[in-house]
Amino acid sequence: MSVRLYVGNLSFDATAEDLREIFGQTGVVEDSVIVTRPGGGRPRGFGFVTMADEAAGQEAIRQLDGQELAGRQLVVNVAKERQSGDNSEEE
Repeated sequence: MSVRLYVGNLSFDATAEDLREIFGQTGVVEDSVIVTRPGGGRPRGFGFVTMADEAAGQEAIRQLDGQELAGRQLVVNVAKERQSGDNSEEE
C-alpha cells in the first residue's frame, strides 16, 4: 500500500522532478508535487511524495529527514490527512 510523505523546508528552486530523483533512491516513487501559491505562483517551500509502499516510505524518512538539500535541512514525515474545511495543505 502506498504512503504519502510531507517534505518541508524545501528550497524555492526545488522541482517535483528533484523530489522524484532524490526519493527514488530509497524506493519507487508514484507521484511527487511541489505546492505553489494559488494561481500557479511561487512555490510555498513544501511538497508531497507518494512512495509505492510503506517500507520505502519509512526508509525515505530514515534517510532523508534532516538531510541537507540546496542548503536547507529537509523535514520528511508521513503526511497527515487534511481536515475537511481546512484550506492549508501543510502536514
